[in-house]
Amino acid sequence: MSEPDTEIAQAGAAIEVGEWRRVSPVSVAVQAVRTLGSAIIPAAFILFGAASQSDRLSGVAPYLVPILGLIIAINIVPAWLNWYRLRYRIGESDVRLEQGIISRSARSVPYDRIQDVSLEQKLIPRLLGLVEVKFETGAGGKDELALSFVSEAEGERLREVVRGLVEGADEMAAAPASLDGEPGEPIAVKDTGGRLLFAMPPQRLFTFGLFSFSLVIFAVLVGVVQQFEFLLPFDVWDYIADYFEDERYADAGSYISGMDTAARIAGIAWLIVSVILVGIASGVVKTFVRDWEFRLERTAKGFRRRRGLLTKTDVVMPVHRVQALVVSTGLIRRRFGWHGLSFISLAQDSGSANHDVAPFAKMAEIAPIASEAGFALPDGSEQWRRPSSAFYFDRGLIQSLLIFLIGAAVFVLAAVEAERLVPGLFVIGALVAVLILLVAARQFYLWCYDRHALDPEQVLSRRGWLAPRTQIANRVKLHSVEIAQGPLGRWHGYCDLVFGMAGGRFAFRGLALEDAKKLRAAVLDSIASVDFARLPK
Repeated sequence: MSEPDTEIAQAGAAIEVGEWRRVSPVSVAVQAVRTLGSAIIPAAFILFGAASQSDRLSGVAPYLVPILGLIIAINIVPAWLNWYRLRYRIGESDVRLEQGIISRSARSVPYDRIQDVSLEQKLIPRLLGLVEVKFETGAGGKDELALSFVSEAEGERLREVVRGLVEGADEMAAAPASLDGEPGEPIAVKDTGGRLLFAMPPQRLFTFGLFSFSLVIFAVLVGVVQQFEFLLPFDVWDYIADYFEDERYADAGSYISGMDTAARIAGIAWLIVSVILVGIASGVVKTFVRDWEFRLERTAKGFRRRRGLLTKTDVVMPVHRVQALVVSTGLIRRRFGWHGLSFISLAQDSGSANHDVAPFAKMAEIAPIASEAGFALPDGSEQWRRPSSAFYFDRGLIQSLLIFLIGAAVFVLAAVEAERLVPGLFVIGALVAVLILLVAARQFYLWCYDRHALDPEQVLSRRGWLAPRTQIANRVKLHSVEIAQGPLGRWHGYCDLVFGMAGGRFAFRGLALEDAKKLRAAVLDSIASVDFARLPK
C-alpha cells in the first residue's frame, strides 16, 4: 500500500474531513517507555545478579552505558517508525486507520457502525497530556478502532467531530467539519457545561471500598512470585512440593496440638480477622484506583461519565442509546440502603455492555438519573407476577439429586477405605441432608421473591433474595420476544420469555406458558405500534 501524494496534517492542526493526519509525536515516548520497561527490568536483574560476584561486575561495568544506550535506541527507533507510518483520516462516511512499517494494514469503520467515541488515559499517557481515542462499534474486541495517542484537546475535538458526523448534525452535513485549535489550548467543545447528576467524593469512595471485599492481592502476590522467583534464594514451588513430600506439615500439626484451647481459638480468630482486613484494604484500594473523581453529568450529548486514578476514562452515553437499567445491591450493603445503577447500552464499557453510572448510591440519588434516561423506578403500583412454582421445584430437585449423588460417592469411598461403618460416615450423611434442606429453602425463597411485571411503557424483572437485582427495559426499544422451553418446561408447562434488545437481552425465567403468551402478545403489540424510522439513531 503506497503513501498518497497529499500532505499529512500534523497533530494540533484544524480537523478537516477527508484529510490524512498523524497522532501526536509525543506518543513515540509512550511506546518507547512501554517497550523499555520490558527490556530494562530484565537487564537490571541481570546486573543485580552480577553484582553479587565482583569479578563479573568489573567486567560488565565498562560496557554498561553502551548497552543501555543500545537498548534505548532499539526501542525508540521502531516506536518512531510506527508513529511515522501511522496515519488516520476522518472521512465523509468512515474513520480510516493505516499503519505498519513493512507490512501495511488498513482498517475502516463506517459511521453507521460507530456507537460511541470515548477517551481513555492510562498512567504514562496521562502524565504526558495524551489520550487514547476509541471508536466503539458495540461488538467489543477486534472490531474496535483506537488512536494512540493524541493530545487531550485534540481528543475532545475528534470526539465532537466524529459524533457530529455519526449523528448527522446539521452543521456537519452543511459544510466540511472543521474545529480549530492548537495544542495546549483549553478544550473547545460545543457541548458546554454539564449538569452534575452524581459524584463520589473520597468519603463515599472509602465507604464503597469497605463494602467491596476483595482478595485480589493474593492473586497479585502469586503473579509476582511467578515472575521474579529467580531472585529468591530458593525455588518456591520446589519448597512447597518438599513441604508435603517430607511431611513437614506434621510438625506444624504437632505444634498446634500442643496449644491449649484458648490459644487455638485465638489463632483461628487472628487468621480470620487478618484475611478480612486484607480483603477490606484490597477493596478500598481497588475502589479508589477505579472510581477516583467519579462524576456523572447530563450534557447536551447525553450522560458523561469520568473516573479513574491510574487509568482515566471519559465516556459519553447518548440518552437514546440507553436500552435498559440494572439496579443491584449486595448482601450487606442492602442493609445500609446502598445500591448501584448501571445502563445497558449499545457501546461497551471495559468489555461489558453495562455502564456503571452510580455504582454506590442511595435510591433517592438513583431515581433522578433513571428519570433522565427516560425510565421510572418501581413505585409499588406495578402488578408483580410470580414465576411458575414447578420451575423452582425442578431446579431444587436437580440440585438436590446432584448433592445426593456426590455425597453417596464420598460415603461409599470412605466406607470402603475404613472397611466398616464409622461415626464419621454418618456425619457425611447428615451434611448431605442439611445441604439438600438448604437448597430446598433457597428455591422456596427465590420463588417468593422473584417477580416480573409489565406496565404500559416498561418491562420489569426482579430476581434474587439476599441481593436482589432489578432490570427495567423500555418496551419501545425491545427488538424481539421469544418463548424458550426445555424438556422439563414442556413437561410441566413453564418457559422463559426472552426479550432481545440492542446491546443485550434479558428474560423472565420460569413463567407459566399461558402467562408468557399473554405477555408476549402485549409486548409485540407495543413494538408493532412504533415507527422505528422516527426513533433517534
